[in-house]
Amino acid sequence: GLPRCAYWMAIFQTFLSGGTPARDDEAMWDGTIPWITSADIVDSRVQEARSRITERALQSSAANVVPGGTLLLVTRTSVGKVAIADSPLSFSQDITALRASPSAVDATYLAHFLRTQQTQLIRASRGATIKGVSREIVERIAVRLPALPEQLRIAEILDRAETLRAQRRQALALLDALGESIFLDMFGDPVSNPKQWPRLKLGEIGQVITGNTPSRAEPENYGGRLEWIKSDNLNTPHDLATASTEHLSEVGRRSARVVPPGSILVTCIAGSPACIGNAAMVDREVAFNQQINALVPSRGSVEFWFSQFVFGQKLLQMASTDGMKGMVSKSRFEAVEFIAPPADLQQEFAVRRAAIAQQKVLQQQHRAELDALFGSLQHRAFRGEL
Repeated sequence: GLPRCAYWMAIFQTFLSGGTPARDDEAMWDGTIPWITSADIVDSRVQEARSRITERALQSSAANVVPGGTLLLVTRTSVGKVAIADSPLSFSQDITALRASPSAVDATYLAHFLRTQQTQLIRASRGATIKGVSREIVERIAVRLPALPEQLRIAEILDRAETLRAQRRQALALLDALGESIFLDMFGDPVSNPKQWPRLKLGEIGQVITGNTPSRAEPENYGGRLEWIKSDNLNTPHDLATASTEHLSEVGRRSARVVPPGSILVTCIAGSPACIGNAAMVDREVAFNQQINALVPSRGSVEFWFSQFVFGQKLLQMASTDGMKGMVSKSRFEAVEFIAPPADLQQEFAVRRAAIAQQKVLQQQHRAELDALFGSLQHRAFRGEL
């Protein structure tokens, strides 16, 4: 049998790269064979394939088909994502397929192990434009391999823990959907405005401030405690992620654009048009860069205006500067019109939204506890202590 600690080269019988059939050849697409990219691997599961290819594509390109049960590792772009194919499928060159002898190695056990290696794989990624890891890097990974029954036992424990985490993520998604449902029921679609509410321009709702970057030529501007938010911190959407690396000093604050809690930050310059309009409500004092506009409301409900950014994001994307789909200028931002129902209805919505937010906090706490438990289980499992 295999040793208790083996290299992946010794484990895998198949180490297969993927490929993308020619996009301009219609005869290769809209067939019956599911074809996925790294974007189709979500939460460690292979989602429904968005594309299908033909037999001709298999014969005339680098694409391959693998059977169900194959381990799929993303080795380019979103490096380190991993899933197991539920059924036969084909895949892009961003994915590498791995198959081991089922009589000696459990694919689910290996998938759980490989997820613990994602950080290391990302660090090992190389490439000027598209980063990836080579086959040689993957082949050098060592994995502890207990007897097959022990692998199955460990995989089952980790599967159960992962199922609980997935349920918690689903509960959070349902709470988000509930908030949207309440908004649409009370006010209708903010883009088409079927209830014919009066509208206000953003510049009439409050003060609009465009961010900036304090001079990097003056090091004394940085290294303090004031978070300097970039558009990446808004791309979760719609939470304000903590600025992990860049903070401004008291000197930097003097030339920065700073807003108080209760403000709304909105991405107005982005490489992807889909990111335009990503918004976050500020719960602490922050500074922000020039890719972001801030709205500091002076009337109505902040929670209502923020929800309209969330559910009416298309309004911002429609305001993109002519010829520049990834940019909304300050003047165009100020001219965007939001629906403005009576203040008492806005407040009623804010109260209902606050109740949902409370539930989200509880769910997020439970999720954090489950994440910590799962991390501990993983650590113990692959050290032989579970």
